[in-house]
Amino acid sequence: MSDTSAAYHQASPETRSRVAAILTDWDTRLFRSVADRHWPGAGPVLPRLTRTANHGVLWVGVAAGIVAAGRGARSRRAALRGIASLGLASAAINTVGKRAVRRPRPVLDVVPVIRQLKRQPITTSFPSGHAASAAAFATGVALESKGWGAAVAPLAASVALSRVYTGVHYPSDVVVGAALGVGAAFAVRGIVPTRSQLPSPGRPYAEAPALPGGEGLVVVVNRASGSAGLATLLTDALPRAEVVECEPQEVRGALEKAAERCRALGVLGGDGTINRAAVVAVEHGLPLAVFPGGTYNHFAYDLGIEDVHDTVRALAAGDAVRVDLGRFSPGLGGAKSGFFLNTFSLGVYPELVRERERWASRIGGWPAGVLAAAKVLRGEQPLHAEFDGRKRALWMMFVGNGMYRRMGPTPGHRRDLADGLLDVRIVHGGRVPGARLLAAVLAGPLSRSPVHAAERMRRVRIGGIAPGTPLAFDGEVAPSPGELLIDKVNEALMVYRPQILP
Repeated sequence: MSDTSAAYHQASPETRSRVAAILTDWDTRLFRSVADRHWPGAGPVLPRLTRTANHGVLWVGVAAGIVAAGRGARSRRAALRGIASLGLASAAINTVGKRAVRRPRPVLDVVPVIRQLKRQPITTSFPSGHAASAAAFATGVALESKGWGAAVAPLAASVALSRVYTGVHYPSDVVVGAALGVGAAFAVRGIVPTRSQLPSPGRPYAEAPALPGGEGLVVVVNRASGSAGLATLLTDALPRAEVVECEPQEVRGALEKAAERCRALGVLGGDGTINRAAVVAVEHGLPLAVFPGGTYNHFAYDLGIEDVHDTVRALAAGDAVRVDLGRFSPGLGGAKSGFFLNTFSLGVYPELVRERERWASRIGGWPAGVLAAAKVLRGEQPLHAEFDGRKRALWMMFVGNGMYRRMGPTPGHRRDLADGLLDVRIVHGGRVPGARLLAAVLAGPLSRSPVHAAERMRRVRIGGIAPGTPLAFDGEVAPSPGELLIDKVNEALMVYRPQILP
C-alpha cells in the first residue's frame, strides 16, 4: 500500500468524504469539459465506433484482420492473446467490477443530442467495460507484437475516449477500466508466457559463415508449400542469394544439386521439405538456413524463427546453433535410416496425416487438421507391437526429437533442441482411447491419464510390427519395417538462428 493510500485510509470519515467530493467534482468538471468541447471530425466517427465495440465485436474483427494481414505465427499469437486478455477483462468487469461500485451514469443534459447513443446502457457506470476491453486487447497484442500493438493502440484510445464523448461514462470510469484491462493482459501473460519470456532454444552456439545479402547461399523453394509470395520477399531480402523454385517431386534433387555449389543451404517450405533439406545439409556438412513457408512450421518456430527476416539477420551475422537429429533405423538392417526434426509416430497419427492431406487442398491446412483429428478420435485401431520382448496393444506412439514442454495450459513447444533426449509417449489400446486422451488433455498433463505413458529416453526398440503399418515423421508418411530402433544423432545439424530475437 502506498503512503498516499495509507494516509487516506487513516484519515477521519469527514476527511475521506471531502476527498471523495473533490475527486467527484474534478471528474464531473472534466466530463463537462469534454461535453462542451467541439471535436472536429469526431461527431460521425466516435458514436459509431463505440457502438461497434459493443460485446467485443470490433476487437474480434481486428483480431481476424491481424491474422489475415500478418500471415505468421507472431501475428496469430498477438491476435489470440488480445482476445484472451479481452475475455478475462470482460469477465472481471461484468462479474465483479460493476457490482462493487454501483455508480449511476452521467446526466446527459450537457451532451449534445447528436453525440448521444440511441440505446443507452442500463448497467452501472463504474468502471467502463468498453475501456477495459480496448485496453486489454491492445495490451495483449502489444505484449506479443510491438508493431501490431502500436497499430491497435490509437483505435483502443479512441474507443475509450468515445465513452466520455457520448456521455455514457465519467473520465474516471474510463481510466479505471483501462487500468483493469491492462492488468488483465498481464494476468494472461502470467498464465501463458509470451515468446520473449521463454528461454532461448538456441544452444549450443556455433559459428557459421556470415553471408550478408545471401552471398554463397542457395535456397530451394517448394512451390507446393503455399510460399509463392514468400519467395518474392526472399529474393528482395537476399539479393545475392540464388533462389531455386521447384515442384515437390523435384525438391530432393534440387537440394542435392544446390549442396554441391553453395556455402550454406537454404530451404523455404513446410516441415517435410525442411526435413529433406536438413538430411542433405548434414550429409554435405553444410549449415542450413530455414525460411518457414508451410502450414505449421513446428521446427522453425521452436527454433525461434518466425519469418524471413529472422533468418536474414542470422545469415548476415553468421549466428547459428547446433540441434539434434532424430533417427529411425530398421532393426534388422537392409534399408536406409530415416530422420526427423520434430516427431516420429506409429498408430493412428499416420492416418491423421493422410486425412489432413486429403482435405488440406480443399479447405485449408488448419481446418483439415481439425477434421482429421475428429475422425481419428472416434476410431479404435490398436497397433500390436513388442516393447522389451512384451507384445502390447497401443493406439498411438509419439516420439519427439527433444522434450516437449507445456506452455500455459497446453503442451507443444520445445525449449531445448539439443538435449539428447527423446520424448516418448504411448496411448494404450482399449475402448475409445481417443476420447479418453482428449479428456486427459483438457484436464491436465498427459502423464496423469490412465491410458497414457510418458518417458524420457535416449533410444527405443520396437518389434513385431505388422507389414505395411504406416509410420509418420515430420508430416510425411511411409511404410514401417517389422523392427525399428529410434535414437538420435546429437548436435548433428548446424542451423542459422539470430542470437537476439525481437
